[in-house]
Amino acid sequence: MVLLTTGDDRPTRALVTAVKEWARETHVDLRTVTAADGHDLVPSISRALEMGPDLIVSAGNDLVDPLALVTPHHLSQQFLVVGAELAEPTHNVTAVDWSGASFRGEGLGMSSAYDPESFTAQRCAAAIRAGVAAVLNELTGIVIWLDQV
Repeated sequence: MVLLTTGDDRPTRALVTAVKEWARETHVDLRTVTAADGHDLVPSISRALEMGPDLIVSAGNDLVDPLALVTPHHLSQQFLVVGAELAEPTHNVTAVDWSGASFRGEGLGMSSAYDPESFTAQRCAAAIRAGVAAVLNELTGIVIWLDQV
């Protein structure tokens, strides 16, 4: 599995921590690609793809638009977006959201319901577990909505 991340904001850090803890607890081979803030993020996605993982997990709202550009061209690669979602995902993109998350990109800016405090350790851990379970059970191309955790 590859964790693709960008940003150093509190929500992104919480998601990265949850993914790394989950991988350690489940003994998953996790590699990380950190994209430079403010730069073209597509090359970072390409680096993650070149690693040949079973799953690419993204953390960081700035990855939403670049993923929307890249994912339709790599339909055999599974992607999991936690704490955000692609506006028009293909069958290989699964997302996990909750009230306070659900950034969709496309230059729309942050939702008025966005709440960085909603990215709790418990919710981020639940998101990675739910998302990976969906991908493993071939329930992909959907948005999983987490109720209060």
